[in-house]
Amino acid sequence: MKFRYKLLIVATSIAAVLVTLAPTTQATGLSIRGERARVVRFWTNARVKKAVSRDYELNSRTHRFDLRGKPTPSRTVTGASWTGGGAVVGATGKVLFSMGSAYYICSASVITDAVSTRSIVLTAGHCVYDEVNHRFAENWIFVPAWNAKASALDTAGLFCSSTAYGCWTATSLVASNVFAYEPGFTVTATQHDYAFAVMGTGGFSNQQLDTVAGSQQMYTTDTVGLDSNTWAFGYPAQGKYKGNDLTYCRGFLSFDTTVGVDSSTYKLGCDMSGGASGGPWFRDFAESGASVGVGTVFSVTSYGYGSTKYLYGPILNSETAGMFAAATTATANVLYTS
Repeated sequence: MKFRYKLLIVATSIAAVLVTLAPTTQATGLSIRGERARVVRFWTNARVKKAVSRDYELNSRTHRFDLRGKPTPSRTVTGASWTGGGAVVGATGKVLFSMGSAYYICSASVITDAVSTRSIVLTAGHCVYDEVNHRFAENWIFVPAWNAKASALDTAGLFCSSTAYGCWTATSLVASNVFAYEPGFTVTATQHDYAFAVMGTGGFSNQQLDTVAGSQQMYTTDTVGLDSNTWAFGYPAQGKYKGNDLTYCRGFLSFDTTVGVDSSTYKLGCDMSGGASGGPWFRDFAESGASVGVGTVFSVTSYGYGSTKYLYGPILNSETAGMFAAATTATANVLYTS
């Protein structure tokens, strides 16, 4: 069996420990505003086109998770374009980031917080932290309501000016210390494969992301019941998917009962491909009516088996809640230890 990733990638006690590293958008002699401008300039159309999914597969021979650099062959599509509109369109977006000399893409969602001076985005851990080389991603940018027609270049050859709402850059990234110090992408890593990005002002007029794009509530207090209706969203970009269309799956929730995983992660029937990693999974989601597109996020897309039409996601828990709390005050990258 093969694992694939989709990228394109309860309060805790006072005794929780925060391990901080250098800010992802902090550069010597540059203000946050100046660094935001640098990251926006970094993502030219040429670099966006080079970004690939940071996906994982379970190697049936070695029984290890291997990073895959090539798209999967086309196969039957079970996801569908989301045409219902509503809050999910703005609050879900595409992520671009670099690790070393490689460029990657993931999905993410804006989470409701109580801090007026920042916005917080939820995604997968492997979309913010390189668990092989043990370092945070760089040039991390979030584009809400990714615009499939964003092809026009401005005078500097950039793409942000032609997106729906513009771009926001991360000032801090928060990942699980357990995820970070696993020897690669392991079963344990999948159980902690969630992360947060702290977003400063951005877009077209230096506004807060959640003010412009909206946000969704997050659920971390308990395991969601099996057979619950679940909606998963993302921007898959492999096979028949092209990464420019907000795609969703809907189905009943179960657990990954694979030997070794042993029901420690969620399972959902869906074949969204690489690029969907980090995209939100919802319960209590409104498909129509006055609150269309509103739901409660309880997981994110983490991995998949190449031979099956399912996606898998971590169980958000007290560690996730502690990481979220850390993100509300973080001024540097954080490896969170509960």
